[in-house]
Amino acid sequence: MKTLRSISAIATVVLASNLMMPAFVSAQDAGQSLHAAGTDTKNAAKSTGHAITHATHTVAHKTTHTTNQAAHQTTHGGTIATNRTKETTVKGYDKTKEGAEHVVNKPAVPASKAKDAARESNMSAEDRAKEAQQRANMPH
Repeated sequence: MKTLRSISAIATVVLASNLMMPAFVSAQDAGQSLHAAGTDTKNAAKSTGHAITHATHTVAHKTTHTTNQAAHQTTHGGTIATNRTKETTVKGYDKTKEGAEHVVNKPAVPASKAKDAARESNMSAEDRAKEAQQRANMPH
């Protein structure tokens, strides 16, 4: 009889544990699911943060690049305008000088014109070379 009671007690414990096991496993699965969901949310937030940081750095870099490029182009445009103004001023001076020479010393006009044309040509060539050098040094 003792054996029968022992077997009955063991059978009851085994049966109870089998009945309780799915609830325990189910509770463990729910906890793991909550933990996994929390981890997924944390990872998604990190990923979003990294994406925002990357986009911000990209925008800042492109803004800096564009600003620098605009500054260089403005400088280049200013140089061209300065060179053209200088050339126009020199040509105007030369024409005025030639007019005065025409009145005062007519035979000297052709030599003066040739000398002025050579000087203007050299000045234009130097200015174009400086502009080309400045264009080559501009960031792309």
